[in-house]
Amino acid sequence: MISGFISRFFGKATMPAISEELWQATLAQLPFLARLDDSDRQRLRELTQGFLAEKEFSATGGLELDDGMCLAIAVQGCLPVLNLGLEWYRGWVGIIVYPDEFVIPRTIQDDDGIIHEYDEVASGEAWGGGPLLISWRDVQMAGTGYNVVIHEFAHKLDMINGEADGVPPLPPGLSRDHWERTLLAAYDDFAEKLDAADLADEETEFDPYAAESPAEFFAVMSEEFFEMPHRLKAQYPEFYELLASFYRLDPLTSKP
Repeated sequence: MISGFISRFFGKATMPAISEELWQATLAQLPFLARLDDSDRQRLRELTQGFLAEKEFSATGGLELDDGMCLAIAVQGCLPVLNLGLEWYRGWVGIIVYPDEFVIPRTIQDDDGIIHEYDEVASGEAWGGGPLLISWRDVQMAGTGYNVVIHEFAHKLDMINGEADGVPPLPPGLSRDHWERTLLAAYDDFAEKLDAADLADEETEFDPYAAESPAEFFAVMSEEFFEMPHRLKAQYPEFYELLASFYRLDPLTSKP
């Protein structure tokens, strides 16, 4: 069955409106959206409608997309730009949905100049200027501090001003130096805590993947910011405030 939200790519020019039933069902599956007040949720709905009209969803690996799947991805992807606007997602169109984790061929050059090829298993991947790839199984895990959609869309925002480095385009009054100092201080602290946890055979409060690079730290902490803001603010209050300034939203002050 062809999803109503993607049917325009098969000859229909008008994007179907999001039905009230489907909208409410989607909100019920994403409890962190309850922090938004009624006005913000309505703006999110309108933003999501515009997003669905601009982007092209496609599936691979035998997966069949339906309206609910497209909406679940779109609404979570639009949350980070609720107060920024859809123009932050211009310059790319495609969203490719896999049924589960997928394999991405990688190449790396070592210090001796030798090229090594390997396969990496991924749940999501954001390409600068290109499509966003995502695992549907992982999309369904949203709500417990792990959010692959917000993670990959945060990378898209990070890539607007070049390679992903954890420093997206910053608002006036927020210096790059201050952002980098705060980001790297939190990143280094988390890396140290992860090392200590590994030695003690314990788990960290946040996803260990945050220690991969400053870019991954920004993406993982963006997940935390929208899903588990209390936890993030308790651990890294200064970086939390920077994220609130960047996203122009403070989940802890929103009232449903």
